[in-house]
Amino acid sequence: MDEFSKYRSPLVSRYASKEMAYNFSDRKKFTTWRKLWIYLAKAEKALGLLVTDAQVTEMESHAEDIDFAMAVEEESKLRHDVMAHVHTFAHCCPTAAPIIHLGATSCYVGDNTDLILLRDGFDILLPKLARVIDRLSNFAEKYAGLPTLGFTHYQPAQLTTVGKRACLWLQDLAMDMRNLQRAREDLRFRGVKGTTGTQASFLQLFQGDHDKVEDLDRMVTEMAGFKKAYMVTGQTYSRKVDIDSLSHLASMGATIHKICTDIRLLANLKEIEEPFEKEQIGSSAMAYKRNPMRCERCCSLARHLIALLADPLQTASVQWLERTLDDSANRRISLPESFLTADIILSTLQNITEGLVVYPKVIERHIRHELPFMATENIIMAMVKAGGNRQVARFLSEEVRPLLEPYKAEIDVKFELEL
Repeated sequence: MDEFSKYRSPLVSRYASKEMAYNFSDRKKFTTWRKLWIYLAKAEKALGLLVTDAQVTEMESHAEDIDFAMAVEEESKLRHDVMAHVHTFAHCCPTAAPIIHLGATSCYVGDNTDLILLRDGFDILLPKLARVIDRLSNFAEKYAGLPTLGFTHYQPAQLTTVGKRACLWLQDLAMDMRNLQRAREDLRFRGVKGTTGTQASFLQLFQGDHDKVEDLDRMVTEMAGFKKAYMVTGQTYSRKVDIDSLSHLASMGATIHKICTDIRLLANLKEIEEPFEKEQIGSSAMAYKRNPMRCERCCSLARHLIALLADPLQTASVQWLERTLDDSANRRISLPESFLTADIILSTLQNITEGLVVYPKVIERHIRHELPFMATENIIMAMVKAGGNRQVARFLSEEVRPLLEPYKAEIDVKFELEL
């Protein structure tokens, strides 16, 4: 069966960057498992267990050459993904086979790998978010002095500027940058712990030497690139860690949805639009249309990103005692999809912010159209300064409003003649 004869996730086949798709690939996952087994063997050897240089060298020489077909076959027999890969690794490392996974539980490779993928995922997202902030900052500075009609309740209000409005978006993105940096920095390693989060199996291996067990945990944590490990775990690290990570991604999704919705509304007014390629087709039937499809894509995927937060919330709430396995299948979907989706909308938003088009004349027309009504606030203040009652002045301004309507049409005609 070829790849076009079975379902493919559009997150990977259509949208995601190569680096994020690789980060959650089987190759990255299972080579990381092997690296973790190598770290464990190296640390156990350094602390005096019967692990030889030849065994470590053999494992290192086969860290990348995974026989995926054999692993699938082994899992079909064993019904256990970790042991399937232990057997597959042992097949090409016969000398090291007796010490692979020595003292460890499945979550030693499973959960620690997930934490590495989350960390590396944030490292991919943070520069992309920084680029979006940079591009939008340039836009805000360029149009800081261009007046535009502000809207509240999507009704014409008072003036703001195009750059000031962009600063609303920038402030939210800056908060997202802070949140993602914090989530990345707060990640720790699960470390070297046993089936219920104790280190009993390693204490047995080291004949009750607590210091060596603590050294083992520290050494492997450092080899994996982490400064700290969680002090307390069950069989798994707390699933609240997933909530922390995905909640910040979902929050960023809300930010991007708001930004792109604003741009879509402004595109309808013909004031601002996203970049439109020379050969791009807006509509198959209506040649004049310039649909904001990039912003629409961001909104569509941002909703998915926000919805994914429900998964870790529910998963954390139903973990029984030291752990249950009903987290596994859910996390195989929710963790990668959250990072893939965040990656896609950031890349798309960067493209949008690099090519935003502003139409000052249209903006000016809309301002002129509403000027008679915006003037009423100044009239009210002038009447109060002259000794009038504000509430009466406001009532009179409302009474005057219908008298101003004919001037709107006259303003439109004059503006068209000027153009």
